[in-house]
Amino acid sequence: MSTSSKVTISFSDGVERQFFALPGQNVLEAALKEDVPVLHQCRSGSCSSCLAKLVEGKADTLAGASSTLIPSEKAQGLRLLCVTEALSDCTFQLGYDSAVGTNQATEAKAFVNAIDRLADDVVRLELELAEGDWFEFRPGQFIQIKVPGTDAVRSYSMASTPADLPRIELLIRLLPGGVMSTWLLEGAKIDDVLEISGPYGQFFLKEGEKAPHIMIAGGTGLAPMMSMIDALRMRSGRKPKMLLSFGCQTQGSLFHLDAIELRQQWLPQLDVQLSVDRGPAPSGVRVGNPVEVIGASEPLDPDSVAYLCGPPGMIDAARRHLEQLGLASENIFAEQFVASQ
Repeated sequence: MSTSSKVTISFSDGVERQFFALPGQNVLEAALKEDVPVLHQCRSGSCSSCLAKLVEGKADTLAGASSTLIPSEKAQGLRLLCVTEALSDCTFQLGYDSAVGTNQATEAKAFVNAIDRLADDVVRLELELAEGDWFEFRPGQFIQIKVPGTDAVRSYSMASTPADLPRIELLIRLLPGGVMSTWLLEGAKIDDVLEISGPYGQFFLKEGEKAPHIMIAGGTGLAPMMSMIDALRMRSGRKPKMLLSFGCQTQGSLFHLDAIELRQQWLPQLDVQLSVDRGPAPSGVRVGNPVEVIGASEPLDPDSVAYLCGPPGMIDAARRHLEQLGLASENIFAEQFVASQ
């Protein structure tokens, strides 16, 4: 006879919620049935919105389900609740407080304000929410856009801040044959109306953190970092020390360097390291990956918080490197960017 498992969800503000999950039932489904405010979006193991850390008991990926988690993340106890089955009584820890999950995603319409080619494979898309439409978000979160003329939906982190609303800025990688890329290059026009929804994700700037901030970004993984940097700049009081390590594949794929330099002028606390995977590299840019530079010139403060955004391989390498330098895994926050055609 099958028995249910007692699951405890522990939020960062100390609030705990308990419920029971049946064998073969994913933990997210069981939580939502009991109105436990867990962030979620795709329900298929691909977006990481429902990321949690298993701190007690046994739980693993459901048979036949897939997950975007990399091996080092699973080894640290990280699980995606939408594809995770409780194998015993267990406890999961969430990286946000109990009030965050109560903010539901909102559907809205937005006008295209600007379309700018920033690099060989990067476009800046500026939107403006339609009058009467509104939603709040935290720096680092993402929205979804329905690609005009298709049923395809794509997710993009916001490079702008909540203070910039109703304006929203996105940095989008162009993919050969991609549905969004094709629309941007061939069909998009100023004042086009897009259907969007959001915000989504638990990758966002932690409020009130005064420890040094390390931000490692690969390609358009720069977008949420720009949002975070600008949000930190606008905070009152002492600003934390910040390091942005930003890397692209080649010199031709580097972008937003003027915007980054402007932030350095505004923020003396901001150190920027630029890199390309393959040379040649322009002045001030090193050949290598954005992970290698961390801790190379000075010891890492063990109280630092790190934000990682980019392809899975970069995320995995950055996690290992930061932990080898003494940073606790609970101080490392990551968002994988997986390209979608």
